[in-house]
Order: sequence, then C-alpha cells, then structure tokens
Amino acid sequence: MQKGIKARLYPTIEQQETLNKTFGSCRFVYNHFLAERVRSYKEDETSLSYNKTAHLLTELKRDEDHLWLNEVDSMALQESLRNLDRAYQNFFKGNAGFPKFHSKHNRQSYRTRNQGNGIRIVGNAVRIPKIGLVKYKGLQPFEGTILNATVSKSASGKYYISLCVEMKETVRTNAGCLIGIDVGIKEFYTDSNGNTVSNPKTYSKHEKKLIREQRRLSRKQRGSNNRNKQRIRVAIQHEKIANIRSDFLHKVTTKLADENQVVCVEELNVKGMLHNHHLAKSISDVSWGEFFRLLDYKTAERGGRVVKVPTFYPSSQTCSNCGYKNPLVKDLAIRQWTCPVCGKTHDRDRNAAINILNKGLEVLAS
Repeated sequence: MQKGIKARLYPTIEQQETLNKTFGSCRFVYNHFLAERVRSYKEDETSLSYNKTAHLLTELKRDEDHLWLNEVDSMALQESLRNLDRAYQNFFKGNAGFPKFHSKHNRQSYRTRNQGNGIRIVGNAVRIPKIGLVKYKGLQPFEGTILNATVSKSASGKYYISLCVEMKETVRTNAGCLIGIDVGIKEFYTDSNGNTVSNPKTYSKHEKKLIREQRRLSRKQRGSNNRNKQRIRVAIQHEKIANIRSDFLHKVTTKLADENQVVCVEELNVKGMLHNHHLAKSISDVSWGEFFRLLDYKTAERGGRVVKVPTFYPSSQTCSNCGYKNPLVKDLAIRQWTCPVCGKTHDRDRNAAINILNKGLEVLAS
C-alpha cells in the first residue's frame, strides 16, 4: 500500500532561497508549456504529448535566456510536465475544467522522485535533492520505501514535506460494533445508539476575527511591506481554522473506525447541497465531504466497511419501530414526533440514524 506522511520543514535561509527558486522554476515550466500546448493546438491543430514537451524542456534548458532552469532539481521540472499532462487528461475525461495558469500568490509546491536514495531520513533531518538536509518536526516513524516527495509552502510562509511511502499493508482491528450515523448542522452527527457529537462550528467562531484582519488588509497600499505583513496575518487565521477543523475530523473518524466494523451513512450530494445559498456556509464549515473521505479509508485500514444508504431514502420520515412513513416530518422544524400507528415517540436524528443502520445492513446483505 502507498501512504502519505506529512511533516513541517525548517529550512535555513539559503535552503529557503533554493526552495523558492524551485517553486518559481516549476511554475514557469508549467505555465510555459501550457501556453505552448494551447498555441500548438490553435495554430498547428496538434496536441503536444508529455514526451514532446519533455524534449522541448531539454532544448529550453540549453537556451541562453533559460540557463537558470539548470540550477534546480531536474526531476521537479519533469514532474511539472507530468502534472500538466495529467490536468489535460482529466479535462478530456470530464473530471475537471481546462488547465489554468499557476500563480505565485497561491500555495507553492513541487514534487520530486526518489532516485538513487536521493530522498531519505537522516536523524532529525530529511535529505531533499538539490536542497540537502533539512530539519523537520512531526514525521511519524515508518517502515517502507519512499517513492516521491512533495515540498510545499503555505500562504503563511511555512514549509512542509509530504512523503509518498510504499509499505506493507497491515490491517488493524476494531471493536466489531455496528452503527448508523445521521449527520447534521446543529449536531455534527447523531448515531443509532443515541450519542451525539456537537458541531464545533470552527469558521463561525473565528469569523469575526477573520473579517477584521481582512478589512485591515483591504486598507493597506498594494505593493507595500505592511500589506504583505497583513496578508500573512490573514493567511495564518485561515490556516488556524483549517487546522482546528482537520484535528476535529481526524479525532472523530479515528474513534468511529476503532469502535465499529460496519458504519452506515447516508450518501449525500454535498456539491449539489452547496447551491443552497442559505446553508452553503454552514455546510462548508461542517465539512461532510472530508468527514466521509477520512471515515472511508480509516475504516478500511481497520478491516471495517462504510455502507452508504441511497440519498433519497426517507430515514427521518420513517418510524424505526413499525416502518410507518410520516410525510409531515419533512418539515425540518419538527425535532420530535410520535408515530400515529404504534405510538412510539422519536427523536428525529436518532430515529434517522437507526433507519440508516437498518437500511445499510439490508444493502450489505443484498
């Protein structure tokens, strides 16, 4: 199996200069050959392949005006061409839009391959081609072969490395329980056992401070040093929100994966739900898509399974005791209701979670 392992880098000033030069060179190569592929298609009606652009890159590096490309990692430049080719393939498959030019104002990154053990861990430092030994923190011990590494720089100026490691697949154990989950906005989720996890509302709690910092940024003069300092403050605030949200999601999904063999969830069209402008901000803040992604792979690592119930299954409207469907419960304001057939009183979210569990087990058995 292949696994990504991320750590924070602490490069020296000289190493930062080399890293920034590599970011810029990779961005230039990507944009240059994107423009070349567009020009080739418009003028010659031919589509340049990766091999053709790799040959043109070799010629470009020999040009007197572009000799500076030889100062950075050559494999990183080749990987930029692979990224461009992959972007074209995704576009033609309908999985993404047309490739866009990269900007120096966004997150910067480049990927390089591990050839001849050029990427390796040495004590408390990691060796990176053309950079040397760079100190790191937060890298978990691992046993495996490093295939490639992605070095990145966040908008706040922090450097990170993500190692793609090939290791033996090990299946962990879980407690073997079965659970159904009904996600929401007020409560992050309610399970079939009646337990609830509150929504941390990370963005909402930090929104006022973020707005204040962004207003300060808008008042700074473009190109000034004060504006750049304020830009970093805004980036740090965004990064803090993302880190708090990510920490919460990892803790919740790890607990669910450790305790359960089967986790039944409702299959939601999150992208479609974001078109509702009244709830888009809350849905983005709660991060259902990332929650389901983390839960899926963590459960699989422990030998469990995530079962998705069809989107339009009326889990909230159906009585979990007798199966009666109550259309009045479509009203989201109704948080508790009593079944007119069997007389059982239901909490809306727990009833939905029980129905999702029962429906998920049916789907699993079929």
